Amino acid sequence: MQVSVATTSPIERVLTITVPAARVDEKVNAEVAATAKKAQIDGFRKGKVPISVIKKRYGQGIRMDAVEQIMRDSYVEAIQKESIQPAGMPSIEPKNITEGADLEFVVKVEVYPEITLGDNTTIKVDRVVSDVTDADVDTMLETLRKQNAEWSAVERASDDGDQVTIDFVGYLGDEAFEGGAAEGHKLVLGSNTMIPGFETGIVGAKAGEERTISVTFPDDYQAENLKGKEASFKITVSEVAEQILPELDDAFVAKFGLEDATIDALRAEVRKNMERELNQAVKAKLKNALFDGLVSINEVEVPSGLIDQEVDALRKQAASQFGGQDFDASQLPAELFQDEAKKRAKLGLLISEIIKQEELKVDDDKVRVFLEDMAQAYQEPQQVIEYYLKNKEQLAQVQSAVLEEQVVDKLLESAQVTEVTLGYEDAIKPNAQAEEAGEEA
Repeated sequence: MQVSVATTSPIERVLTITVPAARVDEKVNAEVAATAKKAQIDGFRKGKVPISVIKKRYGQGIRMDAVEQIMRDSYVEAIQKESIQPAGMPSIEPKNITEGADLEFVVKVEVYPEITLGDNTTIKVDRVVSDVTDADVDTMLETLRKQNAEWSAVERASDDGDQVTIDFVGYLGDEAFEGGAAEGHKLVLGSNTMIPGFETGIVGAKAGEERTISVTFPDDYQAENLKGKEASFKITVSEVAEQILPELDDAFVAKFGLEDATIDALRAEVRKNMERELNQAVKAKLKNALFDGLVSINEVEVPSGLIDQEVDALRKQAASQFGGQDFDASQLPAELFQDEAKKRAKLGLLISEIIKQEELKVDDDKVRVFLEDMAQAYQEPQQVIEYYLKNKEQLAQVQSAVLEEQVVDKLLESAQVTEVTLGYEDAIKPNAQAEEAGEEA
């Protein structure tokens, strides 16, 4: 077999591969013989069909199958021989498949780029510093009370914070539009779950009252036919209810299944959970900032095959979040995910390069700490730890996450880090910029 390799770009190789005709004939004859042994043709006993009959009836199909198999096998041999690392599926194009002649074909394949890492000392990030205060715990306990609140019907006019039960029909002009009607819908006024103007239009209404309100759909509304449109809603209020918060007492604490059903025990448990959430949020902010910086200082040509893999992953993620298991992720346009997919693929290449250059290995002690920290969110932490340790696939995911943390630690050794103090609420916001939140604080 002869192989010539042309470099057409930093991430593409074109291989011209020639396979001797004798090797092709050998493969074809072997397949013909195998077919003769199992072929069932009228007039012949099974396994006794003459080779000439097999060739006449199946020869062309057998030859094409054999050629395709030889091209695939020869491609694998060629990339091993030339030490080529494919970054995606190859494109194989036959050039000469004439019977009796040497088989010649061309393969285009993307390869992993050679990466020269940028200067990590130019990366600038903020490290968030935050604590859970008693006031933060009080706020969270108040949230728990609201989550366990009951609603009591009242005769007065509705106000912000009340729950109204309504029937409504939406109209564009004089025509009711699809999806714009509901019966017995419960809505908490001030929750901002409806389009702007809808909830404020109900404030002050009493049970049994009918209202018609006018609203304008936002320009970025999800329904294409409603974007920016003016609409009216005919609304009938059947009930107004006010929120009745439970008392913060032992009976309330008992709902959470604590062994020590006291307010002090609940406060301690709430604080522990908040501190875990805060720690995870702070680590995530720092990691994301470091990785954004890493991407920004490195120019890397990313193979399209890697981007396509990330597009598929993002599609499936979006489908599971919004469409459910029956949703066909392939229906989502690739363009929606292209930029994020390219960034993720580039980041993956850079992380792999750091792991290789720094010769990083998974730290088993850090894996154990990672598992113990994660397991604290469950009722039986030890069972969770043992499950991961015994499940190779799940353990591999944890090891990958730990190795990523080790890359973060390596980047921190050289990056320019500024500490920014934030309150708990700002610190746990996933998309808030530390600088902006710091100014607000």
